[in-house]
Amino acid sequence: MTLLKRYVLKLFISLKYITANVVDRNNGRILASASTVEHDLKRSFECGRTCNAKAATVVGEVLAMRLRTEGLDQGQGRGIYVDVNKEISRKGFQSRTKVWAVVNAMRNSGIKLVLEDNNEDVTTDHSRQQ
Repeated sequence: MTLLKRYVLKLFISLKYITANVVDRNNGRILASASTVEHDLKRSFECGRTCNAKAATVVGEVLAMRLRTEGLDQGQGRGIYVDVNKEISRKGFQSRTKVWAVVNAMRNSGIKLVLEDNNEDVTTDHSRQQ
């Protein structure tokens, strides 16, 4: 059985770190990941004791680059699903700028994201908007 929402973006946000994963729901594997824990990313900006929206943008850009390398920038035609409202409610309202920074960075890098909003799928394909 294959799921319609096969590829899903999952975010993990703490006070110090931001991690973004794209998960294949059919087999439970992480296909691509980017995090401020990585030394290369950590050196590229100064977070201090907390990570901000600028760090979240860098994480989104790096994740987009890794997805393109894997050939998954279009999510095999279906896109990569992200429920922004659910991510914001899980992380807390104060993390909304970080969540949107990751999503917008991926969208601006040409990744096909399918944003879910109130049980309706709203497809956002950045390549058509240009």
